[in-house]
Amino acid sequence: MKHLSKQAFANRRGIMLLVLTSVLLGATIIGQSYFFVAVVDRIFLDQQAFHEIVPLLIGLLSVLAGRTLFTWLNGRTGVKMATKAKQHYRRLVIRKFSRNPVQSSLQGQSGRKVSVLMDAVDEIDGYFSSYIPQMIQTAIIPLMILIVVFTEHLYSGLIMVITAPFIPLFMAIIGIMTKNKSEEQMEKLSAFSGKFLDTLQGLTTLKLFGRSKQQQSEIEASSLGFRDATMEVLKVAFVSSLMLEFISMLSIGLIALEIAIRLVVYESISFFSAFFILVLAPEFYLTLKEFGSAFHTGRGSSGAAAQLTDELEKEDEDIHWGDGIIEEQDPPEIELNQVGFRYGEGFAIQSIQAEIPSRSQVAIVGKSGAGKTTLLHLFAGLVKPEEGAIKVNGRPLFSYQEKEWFNQVSYISQHPYLFSGTIAENIAIGGRGQHSFEEIRSAAEKAGIAPLIESLEHGYDTPVGEAGRGLSGGEKQRLAIARTFLKQPSIILFDEPTTGLDLKTERILQHSIEELARTATIITVAHRLHTIKKADQILFLENGHLKGSGTHESLMTTVPEYKAMVNVQQGGGSA
Repeated sequence: MKHLSKQAFANRRGIMLLVLTSVLLGATIIGQSYFFVAVVDRIFLDQQAFHEIVPLLIGLLSVLAGRTLFTWLNGRTGVKMATKAKQHYRRLVIRKFSRNPVQSSLQGQSGRKVSVLMDAVDEIDGYFSSYIPQMIQTAIIPLMILIVVFTEHLYSGLIMVITAPFIPLFMAIIGIMTKNKSEEQMEKLSAFSGKFLDTLQGLTTLKLFGRSKQQQSEIEASSLGFRDATMEVLKVAFVSSLMLEFISMLSIGLIALEIAIRLVVYESISFFSAFFILVLAPEFYLTLKEFGSAFHTGRGSSGAAAQLTDELEKEDEDIHWGDGIIEEQDPPEIELNQVGFRYGEGFAIQSIQAEIPSRSQVAIVGKSGAGKTTLLHLFAGLVKPEEGAIKVNGRPLFSYQEKEWFNQVSYISQHPYLFSGTIAENIAIGGRGQHSFEEIRSAAEKAGIAPLIESLEHGYDTPVGEAGRGLSGGEKQRLAIARTFLKQPSIILFDEPTTGLDLKTERILQHSIEELARTATIITVAHRLHTIKKADQILFLENGHLKGSGTHESLMTTVPEYKAMVNVQQGGGSA
């Protein structure tokens, strides 16, 4: 709640407007009661003619219109505050996730993150649009009514003062229950969202392995858990509303009884004052009841706020870049000095020591799970080492400007992502700025995909589906290579792009890679023996440790594990 309160009261203009409209709203409530009582008093007791009470009726209509206007302004101000707050929190969450997307993607389920970004942020709406405006109204309007009642009749004012604290006391008790229940509800919703999206993404796999029924049961159990948590929150809300109504009716009944005795038995109060107080009393308790409902909403929002705060305060590996400039003469030299990195409490790579000369070709090899892709992410600057340092031309990698570094680097994975758009747009996205059509076509020719593109009816304007739908794996790879030719980087990172491709496509890609190697340092996660043998330097990883580095020939004689891996490949196995 502290974060929400700080965010709300930081909007001083909104708070001042809420205070002003609350004062005006209180004045119209008192004015409405006064004019209504005056009209009844003049007609029924003073027997005045209609034309004599016209000014009072005009006054009554005016304050009714004013009450409607100020209620609308008050609500609109709260909604605008809620909108700004939700925009603020969504920006914070998106900034956190995008600050280091690789690290963010390794933590938690996608559905859970979507739930935090959408559901949890939406849930705080009630705090700003309902709770804060009503809290300000409750701090002002009942006090204004109380002052008027005390001026009319002391004992009625005392009854209000004595009975009013029971409502906030009861709200505090209910509020504790509501907060716990709402936090449980948001946790159940997040778990359900994560489970549901995770299942959708792997639905085909589940179906093929005959696990769809089991997963259906788990989703059902998760959804029922969310249902039960929601019903618990609603149950508290209904009990809260019932008790608030009971306390209000009992208090109004006490005031009515006391006034009736004073008016009928003792005749110590005028009809106007008695009626005026009886009309104001429900307004007094109505404001308190509405604050009770808003309080319940605010406590409900605190559950979502707690989830947001937990997400925003989670320790993650923020990458802070410097302001250094990379000289674009030759590809830079890269040094790994005792580099280590760990995924939470799980897999880690440790004490990696290596030097990558300019324009060299480096192959990272090892069994599945050895840490090859993690090491490639470290080279790329997508994750930051927890131990040691990566140096580029003798300087720490992260002392350079982020944009400067990524202008020098291209990363081609086994499954490059293509966006919904034309082929030309998908190639151009890999460049360093605006590129002419001739430059895009030249890049496509060098990547060996130009003949295919030109054979299409719309050529380079052919639309591509989201995630490259409609293109084969080899075509996606060649488009990714075309992006690299367009960018002309000095460091190119490959996550074995030829895996799973037919021989013809593989030869085309190999030729493209050889051409790129003339002007860039190539670092490849390699599986195929012919790729490994061509490397100037091989980094052999095993269980996150660098077991050896050197040429193919030297490793064959010095590292038995490497020799065994090569023998498996030569014998037809897979590394």
